[in-house]
Amino acid sequence: MSSNYVLDDLKYVVERLRDPQTGCPWDTQQNFESLQDYLLEEVYEVIDAISSKNFIGLKEELGDLLFQIIFLAQIGQERGLFDFDKVVDGLTKKLIDRHPHVFPNGSLTAIPSGQNKIPSSKLMDDWERKKIKKRQESGLQSVLDDVPNAMPALMRAGKLQKRASLLGLDWSNSENVLNKISEELDELKSEIEFSDSKSISMELGDLLFSCVNLARKLSVDPEKSLRQSNEKFSNRVKYIESLADFGKLKAMSAEKLNALWDNAKKNEDYYS
Repeated sequence: MSSNYVLDDLKYVVERLRDPQTGCPWDTQQNFESLQDYLLEEVYEVIDAISSKNFIGLKEELGDLLFQIIFLAQIGQERGLFDFDKVVDGLTKKLIDRHPHVFPNGSLTAIPSGQNKIPSSKLMDDWERKKIKKRQESGLQSVLDDVPNAMPALMRAGKLQKRASLLGLDWSNSENVLNKISEELDELKSEIEFSDSKSISMELGDLLFSCVNLARKLSVDPEKSLRQSNEKFSNRVKYIESLADFGKLKAMSAEKLNALWDNAKKNEDYYS
């Protein structure tokens, strides 16, 4: 017997957990819908482990994420929809199809000659063309139809913009996007003066959407960029908290708090 459990063992564990007679009462009650929040939580915990370079924790978080995937596949099997092997089969076929430069003639075992190196830009173009063809074969009418509605808004904005650019609906350069941001900012200021909360929300959304567009044109990941700013802000607040307790900070004047904030900015090497 192997000293380490393997994938089949994990699949068996999930089957046992789901057994109506001898399984876990909580696990047997779960369905596709009830697992959505847990799945999302595990994805965020994986991202957090990577961001914090906690690679020991990453191993555990990847396991938790894998459990969710196998759990969902088990429910699919119980409903006669698909099983884990079908998931693996579909994924493998898709990866082979998308990488003809690695798997010649669509063969899993074939080795490329290495004589014809394909630029990354051409690979991306080929992938997009294949995706467009697949969308058409699936009966999707728009290049936007399969962009998930549940995707985080910041990420979805970038995805929508990238898809629209395939039709030529795009800014020619970052300077034009900067001008658009200035225009959106002016419109937001105007709505703020009228105190129309609905219009303010719409204009603020337009401003954020334009900022995502700028990030895309500058080849910057807006989600990563914002996470970095979140981390920087958190570190500055924690630094200030180390200088005075909650009560003293609460009683400080705005001028003193600004001075502490400037001090935190100067000492970022201390807590980074």
